[in-house]
Amino acid sequence: MAVDPRQIVAGVLTVTMFVMLGNMIMRDHLYSLPVDSDISIHSISKQSLETGPWIKDSGSLKPCWTKPVLQEDEQSQGFVTFSLTNGPEYHVSQIADAVIVARYLRATLVIPDIRGSEPGDKRNFEDIYDVEHFVRNLNGVVKVAKTRPAEVSARNIAAVKVPNRVSEDYIAENIEPVFTSKGNIRLATYFPSVNMKKMKDKSNTDSIACTAMFGTLELQPEVNEVVESMVERLRTLSAKSKGQFIAVDLRVDILEKKSCQGDGALKSKSCYGPEEIGMFLRKVGFNKDTTLYLTQSRWDSSLNALKDLFPKTYTKENIMPIDKKAKFLDSESSEVEKVIDFYMCSESDVFVPAISGLFYANVAGKRIGSGKTQILVPADIPGASATLTDYISHYVSKKNHFAYSCFC
Repeated sequence: MAVDPRQIVAGVLTVTMFVMLGNMIMRDHLYSLPVDSDISIHSISKQSLETGPWIKDSGSLKPCWTKPVLQEDEQSQGFVTFSLTNGPEYHVSQIADAVIVARYLRATLVIPDIRGSEPGDKRNFEDIYDVEHFVRNLNGVVKVAKTRPAEVSARNIAAVKVPNRVSEDYIAENIEPVFTSKGNIRLATYFPSVNMKKMKDKSNTDSIACTAMFGTLELQPEVNEVVESMVERLRTLSAKSKGQFIAVDLRVDILEKKSCQGDGALKSKSCYGPEEIGMFLRKVGFNKDTTLYLTQSRWDSSLNALKDLFPKTYTKENIMPIDKKAKFLDSESSEVEKVIDFYMCSESDVFVPAISGLFYANVAGKRIGSGKTQILVPADIPGASATLTDYISHYVSKKNHFAYSCFC
């Protein structure tokens, strides 16, 4: 029987259409990666293509430190004052050092003010943090005064520099003599290095540091409400990943200040740019529908390369409630913005530090305590052989963060 040529043409066209459709679907899944990318189809699992390499939270750990108790009759008449500076990642450490010093000296700790990087940028503690929570959780550990007594003037206070993670020996040799002489001191913590690793030997001050770092700071209700609304907004935008999102500490101004040059021996860099972060996330298996939150406050054109790979990339200006922007985003002070970022990075399902430093270290500590241990650190591991676990933060994989001295 003769075959109608039109049937043959129709059949060829039908097959061609199905092939084209198949290619379009595959391209949509893998997204349009640069041809020189080292991302391999074979390095991305089938599960990753569908949902991304999300790891279930390990569950909150329980505090395993014993809250130290100080007898009331052991209190002295002196005061220890200090300020919180440079952002929330420093606040955590500054409070720990101040509590340790005040406890050792049997002094009264005055609740600090908060100072920004610009002259005159000064806030009260209660503008950002919950005062009552702070006082309540230090009850019995150290005596706390909400304000400095009027009779204690600035002229009667000796300024003392304190190294981060101060030891009792340092206090005895360098701070106690000044306190004994003056009666009142003002602390200024400095950071010789970023060191949040767990010490091999336990210290007498560990329980005090644990209480101060992980039990004193909570956001005051209005700021906490802003953070919760932003988290909820991101979860709503993340329907295709079951409400999960990634927070990336990526700030253009800091990237511009850092050289971001790699260490040839360690195969690591101090920071990674927007496109590098995008390629890293694609390499470990996150698809284009993944939602990203950046600590960058406002959009910058340098972020476009990242948005090309992950269209659902947002900054605070995109997701902060409109009625809160004037107070928390459009003000001259950036301190509240930094605090919001710290807590957003602590609450996200995955945290990626594009910049190494204390922010990464102290966010990691907070996440470890709450069981959110999916912290992925970019690294230049060549080829497609690296797995997701190769990028898990050493703070988690080796359990060497100080937080593991506090939680179990």
